[in-house]
Amino acid sequence: MNAPAAIDLLIEAAWVVPVEPHGVVLEQHAVAVDGGAIVGVLPIAAARAAYAAREVVALPDHALLPGLVNAHCHNPMTLMRGLADDLPLMEWLEGHIWPAEARAIGPEFVRDGVELAVAEMLRGGTTACNENYFFPDVGAATYRRLGFRALVGLPVIEFPSAWARSRDEYFDKATAVHDDFRRDPLVRTCFAPHAPYTVSDASFERVRMLSDQLDVPVHLHLHETARECEDGRREHGVRPFQRMQGLGLVNDRLIAVHMTQLTEAEIEACARAGVSVVHCPESNLKLASGFCPVAKLAAAGVNVALGTDGCASNNDLDMIGEMRTAALLAKGVSGDPRALDAASALRMATLGSARAMGIGDLVGSIEAGKQADLAAVRLDALESMPFYHLVSQLVYAGNRRDVSDVWIAGARRLRDGALVDVDLAALRAKAARWQRFLAGNA
Repeated sequence: MNAPAAIDLLIEAAWVVPVEPHGVVLEQHAVAVDGGAIVGVLPIAAARAAYAAREVVALPDHALLPGLVNAHCHNPMTLMRGLADDLPLMEWLEGHIWPAEARAIGPEFVRDGVELAVAEMLRGGTTACNENYFFPDVGAATYRRLGFRALVGLPVIEFPSAWARSRDEYFDKATAVHDDFRRDPLVRTCFAPHAPYTVSDASFERVRMLSDQLDVPVHLHLHETARECEDGRREHGVRPFQRMQGLGLVNDRLIAVHMTQLTEAEIEACARAGVSVVHCPESNLKLASGFCPVAKLAAAGVNVALGTDGCASNNDLDMIGEMRTAALLAKGVSGDPRALDAASALRMATLGSARAMGIGDLVGSIEAGKQADLAAVRLDALESMPFYHLVSQLVYAGNRRDVSDVWIAGARRLRDGALVDVDLAALRAKAARWQRFLAGNA
């Protein structure tokens, strides 16, 4: 008889939801972790016989999930939570957000905003995000320091900012940041041209060329509003999506965010090209931007991911709440209660988002060989009782405050509801200081 294999960690849970295979729930199972990776998923009794773990974590009233993956966010803007609510997109951007950023943006703002966002995400079971903001060098370094998995966007926009003053400077700095993080185990980079209405054809062509050369994704706001499509047709003679097709950007590296205005032909083109679409339902609802046709995209075979957008337009980074909103909205928009079931909503928030970000081989499901990015959710609260279908319960009645434990690459980041190695008093003080600054300059 073989001796038990020595491993770092064994997590025993009442339920394991691997996401792959789709819709499966494993009762009384354990996840074995060694060297930051999952080495086995098997019944608890079998796991105890097979492994000698240096640490055993028992979760008798919990579901163990893949860490949630937020496929679109602007995390430094967590410091702008609620700054300018109840406004349409362009009035919100041009009249409030961009002027506030002009006053506040800099390395310190980015660092403090990312720190606050990471704390919020961990407490809600999120272990990876797709970041889109200025000073990506600072953002990436902060994610690395905090041990948080991130795809960090390298911004491209036609107007000068505190990060770069010219088109050439945006690209020079982008390639330098990419080089600095290209071998990092947790932080990767992508190009993040802001939107069709703020980026020129020449810049898009340069983005496409570098994306091809460096084999990195392109993270783009696209077809967010009807106005964007109307303005694009008036200025360029075609809808923004068609313009992106002509520029060679509609391919399997494109992460197209929002996509509330789509024709049947555009949906089919996304499916053929392998485009991933990121649905941000709560931000779209709040800004009255429109409805992403999630059911039609999924039926066509498009990979659909889920994101919160930034806290200035959501106003939180709650991926559990976002799943619920996505599922309910899809039903209402399509008129079909089966349009987005609970298991599919969970898949969007995990494996769908991971695949959109190009990290589906690493995270997004609980499978041997993948990184141990995991989140445990308690199911013994009165608000969770009784329950008959676990995944439905998580999506339709789940609450981020039920998240008890989180691991990233096997490292504990949340323990029984408490953040590990995080100074909460310092975080609160930084948030309060930025509140005073922004409110005083509003």
